[in-house]
Amino acid sequence: MTLIRWQPFREVDMLQQQMNRLFDSLTSTAIDGELGVSFIPPVEMEETTEAIHLKLEIPGMETEDLDVQVTADSVTISGERKEETKTEEKGMNRTEFRYGKFRRVIPLSTRIQNEKVEAEYKNGILTLTLPKAEAEKAKVVKVNIR
Repeated sequence: MTLIRWQPFREVDMLQQQMNRLFDSLTSTAIDGELGVSFIPPVEMEETTEAIHLKLEIPGMETEDLDVQVTADSVTISGERKEETKTEEKGMNRTEFRYGKFRRVIPLSTRIQNEKVEAEYKNGILTLTLPKAEAEKAKVVKVNIR
């Protein structure tokens, strides 16, 4: 019988490598139709007696690249980020690109009047004002951003 020396740290290292591969696959951009997460915009939500106010940080985007859809009990924001940065210093050019699609669904604690939603996009911040409603049909309405 052959004795094999047990190396517990090797197993921990293998587990760490597998976990790294798992998280890399979840956060990678979509390649050849594979689904991946490239960008998740942070959200700030405030509820008053009259409305729910949402602020999303989406810098470097145009309003044409954003799609906001509202039902009576949720908000869906999706879009495609296309960002390019060019700098030139001392005869050297540097260009950085950042591309990726995103989609965020935000469930709401109360029903809203989805036909009266106001949206504004300024300085990379998307602000939505969602007036509250007692009862509203569950239909999707396209919101125009000014």
